[in-house]
Amino acid sequence: MKVEITGEYIILSQFLKKLELCQTGGMAKFFVKIHNIRINDRIAEGRNAKIRVGDTVWIDDNIYIIVAKKQ
Repeated sequence: MKVEITGEYIILSQFLKKLELCQTGGMAKFFVKIHNIRINDRIAEGRNAKIRVGDTVWIDDNIYIIVAKKQ
């Protein structure tokens, strides 16, 4: 699934909110601890990990490809 972002990057907690998987930063912190989240095949290091255009994010069995939002 492709996900559009604006700007240089989005932090993981904002990304989870964008996907409506979490509603707050506190929920994102807990979500990251109990789910298998990888960014470009590296385990995500906390809710403040930066996700950039071109990155691939795995959340459990779901794959998200990050693209720039078209203007």
